[in-house]
Amino acid sequence: MTAPPSQPDGRTAPAPVPEPAPVRTRAAAAPPRRWWILAVIGVAQLMVVLDGTIVNIALPSAQKDLGFSDGDRQWIVTAYALAFGSLLLLGGRMADLFGRKITFLVGLVGFAGASALGGAAGSFEMLVGARAVQGAFGALLAPAALSLLTTTFTDARERARAFGVYGAIAGAGGAIGLLLGGVLTEHLDWRWTLYVNVAFAAVAFVGGALLLRRATRDRSARIDVPGAVLVSGGLFCLVYGFSNAETHDWGSPATWGFLLAGAVLLTLFTWWQTRAAHPLLPLRVLLDRNRGASFLSVLVIGAGMFGVFLFLTYYLQQSLGYSPIRTGLAFLPMIAGLMLTSTLATTVLVPRVGPKPVVPLGMGIAAAAMVWLTGLDLTSSYGTDILPPLIVAGLGFGLVMAPAMALATDGVRTEDAGVASAAVNTMQQVGGSLGTALLNTLATSAVTDYLAGRDPGDPTVLAHASLSGYSTAYWWSAAFFAAGLVVSVLLYRRGTPAADPGRAPVVHM
Repeated sequence: MTAPPSQPDGRTAPAPVPEPAPVRTRAAAAPPRRWWILAVIGVAQLMVVLDGTIVNIALPSAQKDLGFSDGDRQWIVTAYALAFGSLLLLGGRMADLFGRKITFLVGLVGFAGASALGGAAGSFEMLVGARAVQGAFGALLAPAALSLLTTTFTDARERARAFGVYGAIAGAGGAIGLLLGGVLTEHLDWRWTLYVNVAFAAVAFVGGALLLRRATRDRSARIDVPGAVLVSGGLFCLVYGFSNAETHDWGSPATWGFLLAGAVLLTLFTWWQTRAAHPLLPLRVLLDRNRGASFLSVLVIGAGMFGVFLFLTYYLQQSLGYSPIRTGLAFLPMIAGLMLTSTLATTVLVPRVGPKPVVPLGMGIAAAAMVWLTGLDLTSSYGTDILPPLIVAGLGFGLVMAPAMALATDGVRTEDAGVASAAVNTMQQVGGSLGTALLNTLATSAVTDYLAGRDPGDPTVLAHASLSGYSTAYWWSAAFFAAGLVVSVLLYRRGTPAADPGRAPVVHM
């Protein structure tokens, strides 16, 4: 080591101060048009989210036009949710493997094409197939959009603002879908609830092609093909088995055979995830009490909420004669209640008392609202009979959904944050698929039982038979939430969760 040079007076000269490294400006660290990129991603996110509800309002009109049965109507909802939920984890892996920009753009094109196909559907089978393809491309699009948001906003403060906007779009998407579905169905045609996606996708595609930068692909990423096949096949068998119970009864091999096959495939999926070199869902993500409770809570809320939307839509339009627009407006107080308690739970309640009292309280309130809805009849008025339980249901949903989704990545490893975020959204969609299939089967069975020995040609008898089906669905939804209450009480740990500033935000897809 050489000594520092001496000055003429003999004193040791101070070591030279190195030149400061050039500081990257914010514009260089992040795309200069990143807020425009946020707008593009927001349009794509809105399209994916509102498609979960926009078709619900149009279902009675689509059923009348295409002539499918009450037992089959759930597939219009389930085909989308099942494909979306079961392929979401795979979609995230594909975004890593092929690049986020190209995955995002391919997802938009596929989603638009499937929407156009569904809008032009001349048969029930064609519409169901188009909805399934929509869900598959949505599963490709949503994780890519979330990844692009993370990589576009590198400044922590800006990223927080961007995720806030993204989350607000996701939260409002359901309400927008209900209103837009009503407007399009009433003033144009039910088919426009699907055609409208082409416009959303076109705007997002042009913006994405112009603004997004191609990123280096993660060449270490691998797709867990056996895992994807096992989980997708298992979930389909469960949903199809529950659906078959309405037409084949519970003792038929077409019912219990598919249910058994689904259970076996999901068991094999769980086993394979412990052996796979690049598992689709590392089991360590699920093996924390709070996270496990969160995943199960999201599954329950998905099953219950999808059922409410489906059966209340038919009740309002077919039993009470509401127009599609009026039906969409009728749901808004529930959405408002959900957003109110979601904010209250995540900003005030959970930080102070933890999830253990909050989530079970929400489950109990939701169960009470479902029981309240069983009292609706052909003379019920909106202000006194329908609005109160709707608001109560929304308040309960918010107390469950927001804390569960926020805690789903609590304490996960950095490398697991993305898959945990995708997994919790998967659970919501899977819950919706299974819940809709089971509730619709139970409801249509109740209608069949009511009509036994009565005149099915009498409009009054048919109206009361439908009420019996809706009431059965609400009772079973209440049972779901009661079970969720017990599970959340048993699994959630006492106390407030430890703050984790590095935790990846979870966004409702």
